Amino acid sequence: MANKSSGDNRTRNSVSIFIVAGLCCFFYLLGSWQRSGIGKGDGIALAVTKSGENCNILPNLNFETRHGGQAGSIDDSGEEIKKFKPCRPRYTDHTPCQDQKRAMHFPRENMIYRERHCPPPEKKLHCLIPAPKGYVTPFPWPKSRDYVPYANAPYKSLTVEKAIQNWVQYEGNVFRFPGGGTQFPQGADKYIDQLTSVIPIQNGTVRTALDTGCGVASWGAYLWKRNVIAMSFAPRDSHEAQVQFALERGVPAVIGVLGTVKMPYPSRAFDMAHCSRCLIPWGAADGILMMEVDRVLRPGGYWVLSGPPINWKTNFKAWQRPKEELQEEQRKIEEIAKLLCWEKISEKGETAIWQKRMDADSCRSAQEDSEATLCKSADPDDVWYNKMEACITPSKGNGDDEVLKPFPERLFAVPPRIANGLVSGVSIEAYLEDNKKWKKHVSAYKKINKLIDTGRYRNIMDMNSGLGGFAAALQSPKLWVMNVMPTIAKKNTLGAIYERGLIGIYHDWCEAFSTYPRTYDLIHAHGLFSLYKDKCAFEDILLEMDRILRPEGAVILRDDVEVLIKAKKVMGGMRWDFKLMDHEDGPLVPEKILVAVKKYWTVEDNNSTSTR
Repeated sequence: MANKSSGDNRTRNSVSIFIVAGLCCFFYLLGSWQRSGIGKGDGIALAVTKSGENCNILPNLNFETRHGGQAGSIDDSGEEIKKFKPCRPRYTDHTPCQDQKRAMHFPRENMIYRERHCPPPEKKLHCLIPAPKGYVTPFPWPKSRDYVPYANAPYKSLTVEKAIQNWVQYEGNVFRFPGGGTQFPQGADKYIDQLTSVIPIQNGTVRTALDTGCGVASWGAYLWKRNVIAMSFAPRDSHEAQVQFALERGVPAVIGVLGTVKMPYPSRAFDMAHCSRCLIPWGAADGILMMEVDRVLRPGGYWVLSGPPINWKTNFKAWQRPKEELQEEQRKIEEIAKLLCWEKISEKGETAIWQKRMDADSCRSAQEDSEATLCKSADPDDVWYNKMEACITPSKGNGDDEVLKPFPERLFAVPPRIANGLVSGVSIEAYLEDNKKWKKHVSAYKKINKLIDTGRYRNIMDMNSGLGGFAAALQSPKLWVMNVMPTIAKKNTLGAIYERGLIGIYHDWCEAFSTYPRTYDLIHAHGLFSLYKDKCAFEDILLEMDRILRPEGAVILRDDVEVLIKAKKVMGGMRWDFKLMDHEDGPLVPEKILVAVKKYWTVEDNNSTSTR
C-alpha cells in the first residue's frame, strides 16, 4: 500500500508540474500574441501577467504573431490544412443574411425585404473578412459610448442626414455621439429622466429593455449606467452603420426589423419596450406588431411610444402629415392597447407610456366588447422564422411567481420558469449546481486570460448559453454578454435567462448571425461543436466566428476533445493563434478547453486575394 501511495503521489506531482508548466507557457504566449497589437491594436498585453516569460516553449509549437508565423502548425493527423484566403475588400462589412443586393429581390411590403434572407450553401463566402484600412481597437467603456474611431466604421451619411438631431458628429479621426436623438434633442439622459418619473427604472424593477428601431442606440447606451440592459435593433437600410455604430460604442444591438416574422426572443422576456420615432406602423394589420411586442413584454411591463402620432394636434404641421391621418393612427393604437389590456399611465408631450396588466387574461375576459383572439400555439417561444399572427399570446405561464425580484438579486435567484417546472429537464437543484459550475469555469478562464474583466473585452457572446451561468458569473459593469440559444438546443432556457436579468437571442449557427463583422471582443462556446457536428460544417461555424470577432479578439471553446481537435484543424487555416488545454480538473477529464486569439490584419495586409 505504501508503494502504491508513493506512486500515486509521484503521478499527481508529475501531472501538477505538467499543468503548471502548460499554464506558464500559455501566459507567455498570450502575452506575445497580444503585445503584437501595439501601434495598430491597443497594446492589450500590458494587462497580461508576465509570469512565465522564462518558460521553455515546446519546439513543436509555433505561435508567432501577426504575419510572421503559420498559426496552428501542429496537425495530429498529418492531413494537409486548408488555408483560407482573405475576401475581397468590398466584403469588409459583409452581413450574409442581410445583404443589400439580395434584399432587393424580395417584396417591399411589410418590410419583408429587410428580414433575414440567408444565401444558399453554394453562395456562402469561404474566405476571411478583412478589417478596413487603419482599423484600431475601440475605446474602452465608458469612453466608447461617446467616441468611435472613424476607421472602424468609415461612413459619414448619418452625420449629414441626422445633423440637426444630434445623433453623431464627425470630428477628425473619430465620431462623437452626443447622446441625442430625434425625440430627445436635449440628450438621452434627460429623456430617460422623464421616463423615470413614471417607470421604476432606478430600483431594479426594470432590468431588460427592448429598443425597436434603435438608430445608433443612444437610449440603450445611457440606460446602462442605471443598471438596465437594452436589446436594441434596427434594419440594415439607407442609414448606413446604425447597428455597427451601436456595437462599436459597446451597446448590445443586432440587425433586425419588425416585419412579418416573429422576433427572435422568448415570450414574457422584457420589462420595458421602447419606440422613439421608429416609424413602425403600430396600428396597421389589426395591430399585429403591437401583439408581437405584447408577446415579448412581461406582465407588468411598460411600453413607451415617443413621436408620431402622439400629441398629433400640436405636431402635425411639423411632421408634415395630415392631422386626420395622425388622429386615426393614434385611435387605432389606443384601441389595440385596450384589447391587449395595456393601461395608459402617462402622456406628456410626444411621449406616451402604457403598462401591461399583471393579469391581462382576466382583464380581457371582463371586457364586454372584447374581440380578442388568443393564439392557439402551444409554445409561444417557438419563433425561429415563424410568421406573426394577429392573435394575443396568453399572459399566464409562470404560475404564481410572475413578479421577479429586483436586479441584481434576480441574477442568481431561481427563475420562475424553473421554479414552476416549466423548463423541461431543469430542476431547482440542477440550476443551483449549474451556477456553481460556471463560477468555477469562469474563475479558471480569468486565470488563463488575465484581460477578462479588465475592460478590454466589452462585447461578449456565449454561442450556446444554457442557463446563462457563464454570463451570470461574468456579470460586471464593464461588459455585457449576448446569450445565444441555438434553435436545435435540447432545452429552451432563454426565457429563464431573461428572468435572471440577462439578454439573449435565438439563432441557428448553420447560418450567419445578424450582426456586422468585428462586433465581438470575446466569444465563448460550450458544447457547441458537439451540438452541431451532424448539422453543418465546422468550417462554416468557425468562419462566421471569425467574421464577427474583432482583430485581437479572443475565443474560448469548451467541448469534448474529439470535436475540438477537428475544430483545431480548421483553425489551422485561419489567421488565429490557438492552444488546446486540459480541463481545470485535470487531463483525465475528456472535456478540454481550446483558446484562440484572432491576429490583427487589415485589407492592407492581404498578400493574396480571394477569388470571391
